[in-house]
Amino acid sequence: MSELSHVDEAGRLRMVDVGGKAVSRRRATARATVRMASATAARLRALPKGDALAAAELAGIMAAKRTSELIPLCHPLPLSVVDVRLEVGGDRVEITASAETTAQTGVEMEALVAATVAALTVYDMAKAVDKEMTVSDVRLLEKTKEAV
Repeated sequence: MSELSHVDEAGRLRMVDVGGKAVSRRRATARATVRMASATAARLRALPKGDALAAAELAGIMAAKRTSELIPLCHPLPLSVVDVRLEVGGDRVEITASAETTAQTGVEMEALVAATVAALTVYDMAKAVDKEMTVSDVRLLEKTKEAV
């Protein structure tokens, strides 16, 4: 059990102590995909800028800022920037989310939460016209750490 960062030797859940770690600049990027009918993707592309896709971008940013409220043992972090971008393809929307902070722990959970909530928002916006959509391939693409 001790190999899991949030479980102690006795098997109890714990918040990781990052107090002894150096503050560093950290960045993480995650991706999620919403697969859909090509007609649904075409409808999303045809919407005026600022509609469903902008709502999903904003939802992802808001979610990243609340990650520690959603993931029980996640540290609250002072985020310096969150960027969520959506690209509509032939039969999907690809969401890429990145988060940055200067702190003692990483921001991969914030990037993953941002990508996931943005994907769920796209799903919510289009569910009335496409009952076969799926949210998939949520994954961390990259995380970096550099001294400050």
